Amino acid sequence: MKLIITLGFLLVFIGVLIIFVGTFYMAYHARKGGGEMAKPEVRGGGIIMIGPIPIIFGTDTGALKLVMILAVVLMVIATIMLLLLPRML
Repeated sequence: MKLIITLGFLLVFIGVLIIFVGTFYMAYHARKGGGEMAKPEVRGGGIIMIGPIPIIFGTDTGALKLVMILAVVLMVIATIMLLLLPRML
């Protein structure tokens, strides 16, 4: 049980760390390109996981490919956790 709690805290910590790194990365690039007026290119995608089944959406094929890879990785992780965690408890 302690392993699951530790794993949960670790995942939350990694998520918060990724948010901070992304914020500083965006601030750095906004400051670096300060004087230039470039046309912004917005790409995005998302995934909604309902159990091990993903719902994928995105704005272009590049974003969709990345989100599909992420969906497959998340499905594999979910399947492994469903199979292994009952044995650990």
